[in-house]
Formats: sequence, structure tokens, C-alpha cells
Amino acid sequence: MGSNMAENHPVGFQWVVEAKRRGARVIHVDPRFTRTSAFADTFVPLRAGSDIAFLGAIVRYILEEDRAFKEYVVRYTNAATIVSEEFRDTEDLDGLFSGWEPETRTYDPASWQYEDLQVAAASGQREQGAPTGQAAHGAHGGALEEGEPPHHDETLQHPRCVYQLLRKHFARYTPELVEETCGVSREQFLEVCEALCDNSGRERTSALCYAVGWTQHTVGVQYIRTAAIIQLLLGNIGRPGGGIMALRGHASIQGSTDIPTLYDILPGYLPMPAAEAHESLHDYIEQNSPPTGYWANMGAYTVSLLKAWWGDAATAENDFCFGHLPRLTGDHSYYTSLAGMVDGTIKGLFVMGENPTVGAANGGFNRAALRGLDWLVVRDLVEIETAAFWHDAPEIETGEVATADIATEVFFLPAATHVEKKGTFTNTQRLLQWREQAVEPRGDCRSELWFMYHLGRRVREKLAGSSAGRDQAVLELTWDYPTEGPYDDPDAEAVLREISGVDLKTGNQIADYLPLKDDGSTACGCWIYAGCYAGGVNQVARRKPGSEPSSVAPEWGWAWPMNRRILYNRASADPDGKPWSERKRYLWWDPEQGKWAGDDVPDFKADMAPDYRPPEGARGPAGLRGDEPFTMQADGKAWLYAPAGLVDGPMPTHYEPHESPFANPLYAKQQSNPARQQVRRSENPYNPTHGEPGVDVFPYVATTYRLTEHHTAGGMSRWLPHLAELQPEMFCEVSPALARERGLEHGSWMTIVTLRAAIEARVMVTERVTPLIIGSHPPREVHQVGLPYHWGSRGIVTGDSANDLLGLALDPNVHIGEYKAQTCDVRAGRRPRGPALVALLDDYRRRATEAGVSEPPEKEERP
Repeated sequence: MGSNMAENHPVGFQWVVEAKRRGARVIHVDPRFTRTSAFADTFVPLRAGSDIAFLGAIVRYILEEDRAFKEYVVRYTNAATIVSEEFRDTEDLDGLFSGWEPETRTYDPASWQYEDLQVAAASGQREQGAPTGQAAHGAHGGALEEGEPPHHDETLQHPRCVYQLLRKHFARYTPELVEETCGVSREQFLEVCEALCDNSGRERTSALCYAVGWTQHTVGVQYIRTAAIIQLLLGNIGRPGGGIMALRGHASIQGSTDIPTLYDILPGYLPMPAAEAHESLHDYIEQNSPPTGYWANMGAYTVSLLKAWWGDAATAENDFCFGHLPRLTGDHSYYTSLAGMVDGTIKGLFVMGENPTVGAANGGFNRAALRGLDWLVVRDLVEIETAAFWHDAPEIETGEVATADIATEVFFLPAATHVEKKGTFTNTQRLLQWREQAVEPRGDCRSELWFMYHLGRRVREKLAGSSAGRDQAVLELTWDYPTEGPYDDPDAEAVLREISGVDLKTGNQIADYLPLKDDGSTACGCWIYAGCYAGGVNQVARRKPGSEPSSVAPEWGWAWPMNRRILYNRASADPDGKPWSERKRYLWWDPEQGKWAGDDVPDFKADMAPDYRPPEGARGPAGLRGDEPFTMQADGKAWLYAPAGLVDGPMPTHYEPHESPFANPLYAKQQSNPARQQVRRSENPYNPTHGEPGVDVFPYVATTYRLTEHHTAGGMSRWLPHLAELQPEMFCEVSPALARERGLEHGSWMTIVTLRAAIEARVMVTERVTPLIIGSHPPREVHQVGLPYHWGSRGIVTGDSANDLLGLALDPNVHIGEYKAQTCDVRAGRRPRGPALVALLDDYRRRATEAGVSEPPEKEERP
């Protein structure tokens, strides 16, 4: 669900194929019929942007039909925990949770807490003014603060226990609501519910796989939260064949969040310090360390990272150079930064491995941002659209912008491909795999590692001898990697050794993260990767295939942390340490050996018995009981209800997309996610949504997607003849009914319009996008159109960019755009050229301000 796995993740999908051969049932839920749908046993078409209504109704079904795995739920989740009497649900407040502050459009989560117990998010949430992403929770699941231990009712009857709050919250998510909101028939919905429930519990497990079809929404994080609730209620987390798999679109997307390219976290998901909250290392560690669970070792993780970065310069006397770290002063995410580029407060930008003028939402806003920079550095394999924006862009074609007026100085630097460098990928399943260098890069092409190392070296040479405080963070870095080869490439294995970690007293590589200390005696570039070079051996480069030496293939690559293949695998055994199912046994307590047995590395203290009870005052992992498997949580429980850590509510709620032709069927006063991040600027106009004048101007729903034959924004595929031949032109999938309605002919041209842009595409008339009947007062047919987003103006095959159509309305937790459900209009014929295109958009903008307009303008044929 939220994924076309067969086409976009084919290497992983081979195991779905294998599972089906062995008797597994495959269900695909998606707005389009794809190759994944064709392989599935059951295909369920639904309206884009309605997934929480569908998933929430599954939660209701599990609860009302008593299909939950009760023993798992009571013992391993917070279902029995009692919530504060101050908490009010969206069902009480017509679409809002308690704590809503309309002036700031944010929630104060104080009323979401457990009874008589504060559950603090990671520090800095309130102090920073606006809680943003990881800065609001640090991925820690919160710290248990003052008060008595959480109050529980293991009978699950207390009206304020989490289990009953879930029942109340999802009570209206009925099969009828699914039919009216998602367009899925009652019969098919119930078929999915039964399949999930029948294949879950003590003897069986089910898995959920998702991709950006879930994340790219204004409630994307809550989509995934709803999936987690389902899997916890059914007992599918921490067990073989279960879980939730986040499918990554290409190699090392997982790695780029582990060792992050994200502004608000440090390696290993440590929160970035906040300017006002973290003046000292003591403040930072104290405010981010719960007393129990593995996050209690925050000091060891942080100090070891600082020692890896600043080496001998990092001492206890200077807070281990904690002052060298940058500080968050608010939302520094990419889309928010676009405004700073346009306004001139951000002067320069590095673009490496990205092509935002094609791959990011609202390409026009991105190009306007680039025009506002003093300088731009682009490193890529070819001259992508982001590097060419100053001489080749839609705004130049229309005459809105002239090349001579663009002052941005562009540095275009050639990059090496993945076969021209060695190093690691970290893939979907947290698996680190080593790649060898096949050939040397040609000409001036260089790897990212080469570029960043030598850029840093040159900057340090420029600053040599400086006594300015601001320069010391750069001058004191450990920047002494050995180089090799004809181009003096830094040794990638030396970087991996630094990441893996070392005992500074002995000089030995550490085996895992357990030996990390907060006294400066260990250095580790990413605590979750600790041990990937254990024993001085590149564990990542192992390639023992299949079931060797055991069923989990532990010597094929290396999975973080500690080469563990299933997270929270203590939950694969019952509270007494016995397998829930002998057939699916994974880990179990061996009383004779006094440790956990099985083929995987226990996600638990290996010698902690199931009947262990922590003594008074015990901290860290020792502060959890032997039957509490979720060791990254301070209470050892998986959270069905999140009292801290999310900025838009403790439970998922169905809201309509930011742009929707339909009213929210649940809440009359709250159409969309109230906490969604909006960018209200002239560069980012929004289409009218339900209840606003002119909503009928954009009656259709557009969703974007990827193709197997092209790679993301096209930089690695549109220049390759064999791939260009396979998918030579931008196209738009429409149903036969919509084609008749708007006079669209298969293979001819059509124009797709929003208030941001108008693009053209070849018409693909197909049954793969099915019209759905939505609502009941009266029911209404909705047409969805599908747009691949790979095309741009450069390369062998060119075309308009689908992402030019999209507006910036963002999930408030992670600042990702709503790429998958936006409104649009469609019309036959090619889009106008030159100033005529501006005139067309101006006409739409005029019409969108007028109520009651529904007739499209006459179609306009253009050569």
C-alpha cells in the first residue's frame, strides 16, 4: 500500500514473488492498477489521499470484531496505559485534539500525557517556537518524567486506557465510511480485513510494505502510524514475516537518514541541538536521555560522535567540542529555505545527487529560488535542469525571465558514477553492503567522498593560523584520512572504520555499540553502525549467500544495529520467553545457558531473563523488565497512542488533502490537517479546495509516480539511449470515461493545469485508473489521473515536468510535500507556448476566484 513494489523496488519484490510461490497471499491497495496489482491476488483501488480512512477502518474492525492478539497487545504495547483526563479527542472537538493553539497553528501536547505522568518529547520542542520534525521528538519515543509509574488497566476496560481511546477514536471508521470516502466497496474492504486477521496472531504473521505513496502527504507520518497500530494490534511487529517495511526508491536512501542529509538530526538519529535549549553538553544529554531503555545511553552515543569528529581537541574540559555543533533556530528544511533563497537571505546552495527543479514539488518556485542565489554548485553526471536553469527553463520560454537578468553564478562539476567509486550502500532493510570500484572515473569526474574531503582540506588550508572562534570547528576536525589512487581519493574503508568506532585506549575496533562510553575513551561516527568493522574486518563486504550459516543469512552484508536482522525481535517470543509459535520460532530464552537463543542477534540484553525485574533506581536497559521488548522506548512498550513525539496528534485522523474536491466526511469544521505546513507566497498559489470559491475549476485528482525504466528526476536515465527508447515521452494516464468527458484521444496530446503551472503530456487511455464513486449525499464520480515525474528539458528524451504542477503543502513532522493527491484540470491539446501559456494560467487564476465556474475553456491546439 503506497507502493508499486514490482516496478519501483524489483530487487526486493523478488522475495514477494518467492513468498507467493510458498503460499502467501498478496494484496495491493493503490489508486492505479500496476504490475504489482497484476501480480497480487487482490487489487483494491482507492482514492488518492484517503488511506487513513481505509487503515483506520481496519483498526476499528480489529477492535470491534475482537481480532486483536490480546496477550501481545496487553503485554507489549501501551494499550492498558491510562491517559490524562484532560485529553480530548478529535471526536470531542470536531476534528481537533486538545491543546490546539490557533494563533501558531500548533499543538501543545501537555494534555496528551499519561495520567499523573509527563512524557517529554526530546528537548527544545516548545523552546524553539515551532516544533519541527526530529527536533520535536528526536526519534526517542519520549522520556518518562515526574510522577508515579503509568497507571494501567490490563482488563482494557477503563474508559481512558489507550485501548478504549482507540475504540472511541475509530468508531466512525466503518465499512460504509470506507465506501463513501475511499471508493472501496464494503465487500472488498471486509475481504482485506479478514485476510489480515486470518494471517496474523500466534501462528501466522502479515507484513505491510509502503513507499512514498504514503509519505508524500500532509498526513504522511500518520499514515505510517496507522499501519503501526494495525501491526501491533495483530502482533506482527518484531516477528519473522511481520513488520512494516519502508521501501527505498534507490540505494542508500536509508543511509542518508542514518548518517543524515537531514538538517535536524545527527548520525544515529541523535537530535540536532537547539539554540535556546542546549547551551551545554550536559543540558543536551540530560534533556534527551530517558532514565530507562537504550536512549538512556545518549551521553555515550553523543560523546563518541564528538570524539570521532574532533579527536584530541574534544576533551571533558571543553564539553568534547559540543560548542562546535550548529544549533537549530527553527525550521531549516529545504522547502522552507526556498523562501530564503528568493528573498536573498540564503546566498549559496550545494546540489549533489538531486535535481530539485524536476524532482521537487513546485518546480517554478525552485527555479525562482535558484535565481535569488549569489552562487550555486551542482555536481552531477550530466547537465541536469538544476544546472541549466539559467539558460533553459520554462520561464525563459514564456519570456517571464531573461538569461541576462539572472545573476546566479553556477559552478557545474562532473561527478563519478557508482561504479567509479567504492564504499557502502545502506538499503531498505538497514543492510550495509560494500561496493567495489570497477573503473577509474574519466576526465574531471570525481566521487562525492573525493569532493568533500578535498574541499574541506582546502578550506582548512585557507583558515590555517586563524584564531577566530568561528573557524575552530573546521580547523579542529579529524581530517586526516589516507588517500590512494591516481586522484588521491580518500580511503573509503578508513571512513568506514571511523564510523564503526574504536576504543581509544587500545586502538581496537569496537564490536558493537555496547562498549561506547561518555568519558571520551571511545570514538564512533554513528552509534547504530558501531561494529560494522569489528575485529578490523570489513563486515559490510561479506557475501555469504542464502541461508549460510543460518536462515537469516547473517554473513551477507551487515545490518544495523549489531547485525540484527529484525528489530524488536524479543517480541517474537511470549512474555515467558517461549516462541509464540514453534513453526515461526525466532528467538527464545534458553534457561540452561542463561541467555537468549536463536539465529538472530537479540534486540535485548542477551542474558536478561524473561522474569527479570529491575531493582529500584536501575537505569538504561537494566531499568526495563525482562518482558518489555521495545527497548528504545522508556517504558519498554510499543505505542498505539503517542503521548509525545508527533506534532499533529497522538492518534491518526482522516483529513482531506490540502487540495481536495470533497468535504471531510468526519468533521464539518476541519477539512485538512490543521497542523499542516503551508507556504503562502505568490510563488506557491493553492488551488481552491472544497468549500472555497472556484473549487470546480480543478475537479480532478492527480497523483505522481515513478517508472522502472527511468530513475527519479531523470538524471541517470534520460541520457541513456536504451532507457530513453523504452519510455520516450511524458504521458498521462486517464480512464476511458474521463477521455470521453474531456475529448482526449489515446496517443494524442493533453494539457494538465493547476494554479502553479500547465504541462503537456501524451494521452494514455487505460482502465488502470478507475473512476471511483465517492460520497453519498449525493454520490459523485471522481476521476484520477496518473503522472510519471521523470521528464525535464535536458537529455535524449525531453518533456514537461509533472512536479511543476504541485504546490507546497507539507507534513508538519518531516516537511515532505503532498505529491500524491493534488487537484487539477485537464484539457485536450498541447499547452500554449510563450506568453500564451502565461495568459492561460492567468485565466485559470481569474476563474478560480469566481464561485460556480465549472465549464472548461475551449481546447487550444498548438503545434
